[in-house]
Amino acid sequence: MERTYIAADDRHSLFYRELRVALDSAGVDIVDSSIDATATLTISYDETDQRVLSVSARNVPTEYEVYYTIAYSLDNGRDNLLETQTLTVTRDYTYDSTLVLGKGREQELLRQALVDDLVRIVLKQISAI
Repeated sequence: MERTYIAADDRHSLFYRELRVALDSAGVDIVDSSIDATATLTISYDETDQRVLSVSARNVPTEYEVYYTIAYSLDNGRDNLLETQTLTVTRDYTYDSTLVLGKGREQELLRQALVDDLVRIVLKQISAI
């Protein structure tokens, strides 16, 4: 994996950006073309969202779950080094409509923590190859 190309539909997603930084920090040369690469890391799915976990008696959301799901694979052009792996990580938080700005920031921090976890898992899996 000296020279790795990251194939992704969304090159602006939080996961893509953080993975690229982590690989670069680990000494992997990230190239802009699959032709120049010795390995291709394909991110076939990259999705984040939230869903309601619980509501109050007045049908107002009181708890949310933030999740981030990715699917990725790794090949060297000849062999598939890592079959497609799908990972989902979640965090939940309580919601109070009187603290909307603070809860929005909390959601951003949770999403960043999810991405950090995913990047660590992916790096651990590909380093074992």
